[in-house]
Amino acid sequence: MAPSAPTHADLAGPLAGRLVSLEPLSAAHVEGLLDAARDGELFTWFPLDLARSGDVLGRWVGDAIAAAQQGREVPFAILDAGSREPLGSTRFLELRLEHLRAEIGWTWVARRAWGTGVNVEAKLLLLARAFERAGLRRVEFKTDAQNARSRGALEALGAQFEGVFRKHMVVRGGTARDSAYYSVIDDDWPTVRARLVERLERAR
Repeated sequence: MAPSAPTHADLAGPLAGRLVSLEPLSAAHVEGLLDAARDGELFTWFPLDLARSGDVLGRWVGDAIAAAQQGREVPFAILDAGSREPLGSTRFLELRLEHLRAEIGWTWVARRAWGTGVNVEAKLLLLARAFERAGLRRVEFKTDAQNARSRGALEALGAQFEGVFRKHMVVRGGTARDSAYYSVIDDDWPTVRARLVERLERAR
């Protein structure tokens, strides 16, 4: 008998860690996220520059909220666990829950949070939600094939490289983007979880 499919609600809701909290993305986060977005050149590889203006970021947040209301995505604000200051954003998207899979993407964190364990803990919280609560079998990640930093982070996570989709997306300026795909499956999760926990311990 096929397993019953999880629902959008199984992926939704706040998540709390030692360094960060993930809250459902809302308009109340826009001002703080704009401050975080302006902390360095973060959006070279994004389809749009979220640091350009509050209007651009506000529309992006509004689109994410609409996608959540339609059950298509599960967007979060990444907050400092102590100060509650917004540090970035991430989400579940490309939900194919009937096939027990989803993607984690649209992830960015303020430059000042790089190397602090913030992104590591956010990934740990999301993957635990996906595999341990929602019962997914596969979580995907994609990035620009030329984005060496993002690809390195995914490989350090323990995600498996699966190949490149050539001319996969049209990005800023009409340029064709090749996308590198990675995944973590349920069989990988115990090893990936242990690796992330170890990295968080080193970040103390």
